[in-house]
Amino acid sequence: MKHPCIRTLAAAVLATTLALPAFAQNIAIVNGKPVPKSRIDVLSQQLAKSGRPITPEIESQIKEEVIAREIFLQEAQKAGLDATDDYKAQMELARQTVLIRDLFANYQKTHPVTDAMAKAEYDKFASANGGKEYKARHILVETEAQAKDIIARLKKGAKFEDIAKKESKDPGSGANGGDLDWANPSNYVQEFTEALIKLKKGQTTDAPVKSQFGYHVIRLDDERQAQLPKFEEVKPQIVQQLQQQQLAKYQEELRAKARIE
Repeated sequence: MKHPCIRTLAAAVLATTLALPAFAQNIAIVNGKPVPKSRIDVLSQQLAKSGRPITPEIESQIKEEVIAREIFLQEAQKAGLDATDDYKAQMELARQTVLIRDLFANYQKTHPVTDAMAKAEYDKFASANGGKEYKARHILVETEAQAKDIIARLKKGAKFEDIAKKESKDPGSGANGGDLDWANPSNYVQEFTEALIKLKKGQTTDAPVKSQFGYHVIRLDDERQAQLPKFEEVKPQIVQQLQQQQLAKYQEELRAKARIE
């Protein structure tokens, strides 16, 4: 016959052993209420999605945060705040936000941007921005007479940069001596582009160029083949842009199909 104390001890050990799996799922007991480990998992996943590494120190901070939230939550419930209309309205908004976010995330997951789609978008960009780039300067004035006077002074030896700084009404380039930096000619208005591409390196327009902005005096400083980034360098940005375009189209389609009365 076994000693009663031994039987009691064995029963206690068995009870503890059976309780271990359930207890292991909790990180703490706050005022008698278990705090499940799943709460830590959710916060950790959110941080991981934002790109932050989950170090032991971060895990410890998350645990303290989860416990603190349980303490505050119990106090709010004790005060009856979870029964107010304001709380219910905010919970409904939160529910909608989470569901809509998951809807869009699921759409992007099931409609991925392929490498072929990204490459096609890059080729379209390269086609529109390829060819030659021009490094030009211009002086923008209000009247044709002003522009003709500037051209006359330039022919007599006046410095283009000095006149641009003093007289150009284009504040961006004027302060830099009329410098427009390297650009594809398609970036400019048609009249400007047509005059620019006719110039040879170092040449200035011999007549004012009229556009919607006023009258231009243009000088071509240099030209080169367009320096485009490689596909792999800009692929992440292209993919992100296409994802946004797809998502916007999906949202428009949903609104178009909806019956709104």
